[in-house]
Amino acid sequence: MIKGQEYGTELSKLEEIFSEVEPGKKKLVDGLIQDAAFLYAENLRLKAVINETGMVRLHPTINGLQKPTEAAKQYLKNVNSYAVVIKALNSVLSKNIPEEDDEFDKWIMAKKAAIDE
Repeated sequence: MIKGQEYGTELSKLEEIFSEVEPGKKKLVDGLIQDAAFLYAENLRLKAVINETGMVRLHPTINGLQKPTEAAKQYLKNVNSYAVVIKALNSVLSKNIPEEDDEFDKWIMAKKAAIDE
């Protein structure tokens, strides 16, 4: 799967997840949805590079000399950014779920009904 396809697949998945979010909120987070899909696709590409090269470059003769690869550095930055974006998106989803009445709410409603009578 090429990067464009990975981006498109992830974007479609996220769009489906957010399809029932109210339009105003959806419009607000559209950029974050696109960023999440982009970071996901980029990280898949970086993982493929890291699988070939490893995350750390070792000195051929001196074991104590090690250096992280650029792909590994960027992957870690992307993972952190992705986590922040997903957390923000998840908070929008959490606020979109209607709360069910719990026992306290039912008790309050009964008390209010009794007062109104």
